[in-house]
Amino acid sequence: MTRNPRFSVDGDTVVITGSSQGIGKVTAEVLAADGANVVVSSRSQGKIDDVAAAINDSDAPGRAIAVECDVRERDAVEALMDATVDEFGRIDTLVNNAGASFMAGFDDISENGWKTIVDINLHGTYHCAQAAGERMQTQDEGGRIINFASVAGTKGAPYMSHYGAAKAAVVNFTTTLAYEYAPHDIRVNCIAPGFVATPGVESQMGVSADNVDRSEVERRMGHSEEIADLVQFLASDASSYVIGETIEAKGVPPIEESPEV
Repeated sequence: MTRNPRFSVDGDTVVITGSSQGIGKVTAEVLAADGANVVVSSRSQGKIDDVAAAINDSDAPGRAIAVECDVRERDAVEALMDATVDEFGRIDTLVNNAGASFMAGFDDISENGWKTIVDINLHGTYHCAQAAGERMQTQDEGGRIINFASVAGTKGAPYMSHYGAAKAAVVNFTTTLAYEYAPHDIRVNCIAPGFVATPGVESQMGVSADNVDRSEVERRMGHSEEIADLVQFLASDASSYVIGETIEAKGVPPIEESPEV
């Protein structure tokens, strides 16, 4: 079977924040399997060491390195980007996947809790996009920035006002940055997942990926692999005419979102 080379990321260098588990980890594995060199990153060096080692010990043609980074700290973000360029020579794609949340009613969210969630999800995206963007502007062929929002940011979600507000800002930031970076040959897009069977979701809701049939169309819970597929599309030449968009991946919409007939 002939494979469309426009979907390939073979030979690219991809930085993935928040990749010790869940969507970030699976994305690193999927892209490395297609030949990309991946830089896995999180606040836990031990966990990302394991992710990188598993990729390097596999049959994946891409290589992996692990760089500890707290996306809230600009010095750590700069060090992450420097380590990537030192190892692989360039940054082709940044995947701004690092995020955090907790469920609470608005009246129960402290100022510290609000600031922490906004700092990780919004300011972390800012730090990484700006640091990677500076380096992409100095290299041939620009690059790609893929931000992560959430349906909590596009539709709203009870008990997640802090997280939804931060992710809504990421959606707007994506649209604006896409205009500013397009002249530098940098494509900026965003993915807004709905419920995805990750370790975090399993711990909070008790739903495992093993309980989700990926072949079922009628479902409201996805797999990390399905989000990783979207990342690969946006990181590849196949999405060359997709700029400034936020792609929702949320399965079957609730009845109030269904089109009228």
